[in-house]
Amino acid sequence: MNYDKDSRPNGVDTITGEVLAEAMPWIKNITGKTIVIKYGGSAMVDEQLRAEVMADIVLLKIIGVNPVIVHGGGLAISEAMKRFDMPVKFIDGQRVTTDAAMKVVRSVLAGQVNQELVEAMNEHGRVAVGLSGADGATIIAEQASEQLGRVGRVVRINSQLLEDLVSANYIPVLASVGIGEEPGSGFFNVNADVVAGHVAAAIGAHKVFFLTDVDGLYRDFDDKSTLISRISLDEVREMVDKKQVSTGMIPKLRSCIRALDAGVHRAHILNGTTPHALLLEMLTDKGVGTMIVPPDGDAAFDSTREGSFASKLV
Repeated sequence: MNYDKDSRPNGVDTITGEVLAEAMPWIKNITGKTIVIKYGGSAMVDEQLRAEVMADIVLLKIIGVNPVIVHGGGLAISEAMKRFDMPVKFIDGQRVTTDAAMKVVRSVLAGQVNQELVEAMNEHGRVAVGLSGADGATIIAEQASEQLGRVGRVVRINSQLLEDLVSANYIPVLASVGIGEEPGSGFFNVNADVVAGHVAAAIGAHKVFFLTDVDGLYRDFDDKSTLISRISLDEVREMVDKKQVSTGMIPKLRSCIRALDAGVHRAHILNGTTPHALLLEMLTDKGVGTMIVPPDGDAAFDSTREGSFASKLV
């Protein structure tokens, strides 16, 4: 027997109930829909943070969301190359990837990072399936430049395998390794931010999220009071065209532009080290990051309902 004074010494936590009630309209809006999450940064490296983010993604699946995860692994690749005494070189923020380096990239992304994410997610059930862009020829790529070696440019996304996994109620975890279209053309190291935008466009995702190491998009990064909570697609285009953002943010913003141009409803940039950032951004009124909306994106919700249960909601 447990007495109330022992099990609830501080009384009933009504704040938790208020938070859950606030989440209801957002859950109604998102259930049955597919989202793409680009996962990277420090939240991927720290084991505890990784476990928490993967648990939050499983929770989203439980409430009816269909997540598709895209990841890179730049820090892990650099560490592996140093262990093999291989030079680590970047040109304009892109890793020079020789044939030998490409073998390391494949091993780290598909064999190490991908499986760590799958393992963390499958602590909660048999829900995650790991794959690289070579599986099912999901990411078709071509050489971006001779100077960069095996760095790839996305030609197209073959979305069938991803869609089949989602339909079977799995969470695909996709490593950003591309494969050439012609037999024998080999593998390519593709920027995961770029892949996420292409995947969101190809599968008709409802939203795309970019987890990074900063709180979102700043008007002036040196002035932390200029964090932007909501911005239009046209304003983002202007910031990119006028080079008003940092170099590292440009691939993310270009991917946001690509996704929204293809019909994705929203793009979000979040700090993956903020506890439960995905849940706070998706299921609360205020959110925590930067949301990018199309020019006609004034409404808080879109009216579509996807899935047999969601179609019963009003």
